[in-house]
Amino acid sequence: MSQFCPWFLALLLLTATVAPAQQLEPADLVNPLVGTDSKPSYSNGNTYPAITRPWGMNCWMPQTGKMGDGWAYQYGADRIRGFKQTHQPSPWMNDYGQFALMPGTGKIKLNEDERASWFSHKSEEARPYYYRVYLADFDVTTELAPTERAARFRFTFPQTDSAYVVLDALDKGSYVKILPAEGKIIGYTMKNNGGVPVNFKNYFVVVFDQPFTASNVYDDGKEAAGVQELAAGHAGAAVTFRTRRGEAVQARVASSFISPEQAERNLLEISTADFETVKQQGRAAWNAALGRIEITGGSEAQQRTFYSCLYRSLLFPRRFYELDAAGQPVHYSPYNGQTVPGFMYTDTGFWDTFRAQFPLLALLYPTENAQMQAGLANAYREGGWLPEWASPGYRNVMVGNNSAAVVADAYLKGLSGADANTLYEALLHGANNVGPLTAVGRAGVDFYNKLGYVPADVKLNESAARTLEYAYDDFAIYQMGKQLGRPKKETDLYARRSQNYRKLFDKQVGLMRGRNQDGSWHSPYNPFKWGGDFTEGNAWHYTWSVFHDVQGLMNLMGGPARFTATLDSVFTLPPVFDASYYGEVIHEIKEMQVADMGQYAHGNQPAQHIPYLYAYAGQPWKTQYWVREVLNRLYLPTPDGYCGDEDNGQTSAWYVFSALGFYPVCPATDQYVLGAPLFPKAVLHLENGHDVVLNAPTNSAANRYLNKLTLNGQPDGRNWLSYPELLKGATLDFEMSATPNKARGNSAADAPFSMSKPGKH
Repeated sequence: MSQFCPWFLALLLLTATVAPAQQLEPADLVNPLVGTDSKPSYSNGNTYPAITRPWGMNCWMPQTGKMGDGWAYQYGADRIRGFKQTHQPSPWMNDYGQFALMPGTGKIKLNEDERASWFSHKSEEARPYYYRVYLADFDVTTELAPTERAARFRFTFPQTDSAYVVLDALDKGSYVKILPAEGKIIGYTMKNNGGVPVNFKNYFVVVFDQPFTASNVYDDGKEAAGVQELAAGHAGAAVTFRTRRGEAVQARVASSFISPEQAERNLLEISTADFETVKQQGRAAWNAALGRIEITGGSEAQQRTFYSCLYRSLLFPRRFYELDAAGQPVHYSPYNGQTVPGFMYTDTGFWDTFRAQFPLLALLYPTENAQMQAGLANAYREGGWLPEWASPGYRNVMVGNNSAAVVADAYLKGLSGADANTLYEALLHGANNVGPLTAVGRAGVDFYNKLGYVPADVKLNESAARTLEYAYDDFAIYQMGKQLGRPKKETDLYARRSQNYRKLFDKQVGLMRGRNQDGSWHSPYNPFKWGGDFTEGNAWHYTWSVFHDVQGLMNLMGGPARFTATLDSVFTLPPVFDASYYGEVIHEIKEMQVADMGQYAHGNQPAQHIPYLYAYAGQPWKTQYWVREVLNRLYLPTPDGYCGDEDNGQTSAWYVFSALGFYPVCPATDQYVLGAPLFPKAVLHLENGHDVVLNAPTNSAANRYLNKLTLNGQPDGRNWLSYPELLKGATLDFEMSATPNKARGNSAADAPFSMSKPGKH
């Protein structure tokens, strides 16, 4: 029986007038929790949810770990101990200048275990610019929205006369002072894990919008009666409020490495802006930064992975400078302890980030990279050396002299400005001297300059890795010196030293190998042994660390056929290993094992360029195959979304470049090695106003191979793209197919730059 239904008509009208869903913007696609499901024994990223602005001086995070634990937020945790201002670049480096806020109700609890509250990811929201969570034990919702050096907090309490907020200035020396009439707490924290001068302090100011009903200071968790000010090993403060149910107590927080007065000045980044305004300003800042790349198509998971990786690429190195009363950059120097005009950036390790993260900044964020170069020049002036790992000053970790690559690549792209000669002087100084720490300057430099390699029998570990990285760094110095017009005798010296990789290639085994002072090979030899002569890897990983002369390495191996067969072996050998150097199976080895890609260890940086090397030997379709495999299998937009340490944006930048279809195998040249794009379309909005348009309309899960490429309408058979041609704006049309085109890019002329490649390009 048919009958007119008024409610049905109303439903039709309602559905017809519902507005279409709002299109997600880049910041909406970022998941700051990617990589947080990690632990010391196994890394899915070893990240934390960094709630900040692009390159912000301060990050904020929910803290699940104990005070001083580098794994300060672990996805599997179920209690939050506080909301910490953090500057931690890596759990292995740990933190500095940190302090925490924590709301509660009832009896005030200063101890981090007692004040911890249960929470659920179901009632947690994490955005790059905003964080919210419900703290079940106190019936309190905490929200935060940061600027670069300040933040707004909003604590929504139940009805109670015992709502409170604890400020924990942490141990290792701290100070708090409560100013009830101003609704304010000021103080400083000295807590750090190295890399700071003796006068290091992080000064903070917290201003609440509600009057206190009580206030107390604490010495290591015990109330200091009758005082409102305390300097101690572990100082803290608590302020109490009377609240109605659903009433929000808000706080503005800022900090400074310079002075209490500068902390107050940094608070002006918020000024009178309310919480929602700060939140939306943060969202706009992230959309502007992430929006430099506009992608179309692909799955939602791929888009979320892409923008989550781009977000991670824009966190470090963080701005360590502040703005004075005239709005000019000024910084506390982590190298000499003085306050100095000018830029300063920190919290990055060049052993990781020279490979792709800094080249990404050079291409898409050149102004920021130029300021970073100015900061490096200041680091050299203030400390006498360029850092290789800074957090915030010199740290003694990893090998190599890879500041040379970071500096030379930026100079060759026009980003050094008036500091070019100072930076080149810094490169020469670092290349020819042992530094104050093993990881500053060049350890073993006298042996290297005399023999052409760092020997394996001089009680200096990881000698082969050092040699290979020094040789590439010498190439970077050669490139910069040549462009600066330095004397030919000088540049020829670094050109010759760049060939030192040859001294470690053992033709009998076909791989790199440590060598003794007398020229004999270091024995016994096991190409599957991690460590020893190599750094967090084995001979199957480090043999390919000849970024600047892949053709030369190919010649040593006996030509393209032998070269590609050896490359094939990286992916097809079983993931066997020898961990005897470490005395345990380190997490990097486990991550290679479970990836099911043979000896390929994408979770650690020395191997990440390896898939692109087929493009040098006339088999670019294998690059296309393996890059897509890595993109598909080893990255996800989830808490376990990485395949090893994310490491300051490097592993993320690999994804960003590779998803676009090209990769900077050799920074300090003007070339990118061609892969194949992941998305049907991507547009790079360059800072100079030009666009690079990457069209691949037939791209799909099946169509991963590049059949044809046209550049600005002209057929292009090369396996590389150049920085100058992209900088002018370009349109690249990729014709993708399900089967490889083995006739494209298979000649020596199509190969990317190598020092040993005949001719010029």
